[in-house]
Amino acid sequence: MEFRVADHPEQLAAAWIARRAEDARRRRGRVTLALSGGSTAPAMISALCQLPIAWDSVTVWQVDERIAPDGDPGRNAGQLRDMPCRVLLMPVTAHDLDRAAEEYARGLPDRFDVVHLGLGDDGHTASWPPGNIGVLSSPRAVDVTPEFNGWRRMTLTPRVVNGARSRLVLATGAGKRSIVERWLLRDQSLPIDAVRRAGTVVFLDPAAAPEAAVHEE
Repeated sequence: MEFRVADHPEQLAAAWIARRAEDARRRRGRVTLALSGGSTAPAMISALCQLPIAWDSVTVWQVDERIAPDGDPGRNAGQLRDMPCRVLLMPVTAHDLDRAAEEYARGLPDRFDVVHLGLGDDGHTASWPPGNIGVLSSPRAVDVTPEFNGWRRMTLTPRVVNGARSRLVLATGAGKRSIVERWLLRDQSLPIDAVRRAGTVVFLDPAAAPEAAVHEE
């Protein structure tokens, strides 16, 4: 697992995704990305959209989404609205959520080029709730969680996230530092500990970075 620390890690993460996207386009002719929501995602997505990527070759899926009506401010979908590429939203307004999750799973690529993840103050990533072994061990590619932090959610499961060619985790702020340190120490009570370390790059600002992190401007 690699660490990259900078004052503006969102921009560093966007540039990293752009390089992976160009490599995927050259190798396979298309780019498959899965993007999370959360407080750090909008700045990264905005920076990414300004980069000279061959957007006609890119398709974006959601890593997770809250079960809420279209247009609800709690939805992650709004963060993807201005992306200049094909975006496939999770069908969280469906009457039968389990069936909708199965249908979304059928449209996933065999292997994502890049999966972007955030990090919650409770150690959750994607929508893997703390203490919910069911989602972490789910055999499904896409599953529906019980309510946590006020929302039920639809999410990619660890087997899909860990099967990606690359993963990036983006976290900022002093409130994340202790969680990052616990993750480094392999605290298995944290959902993010289920993320495969090989092939994962973690982008942090100085406030979130433990002393073991490598600094890069």
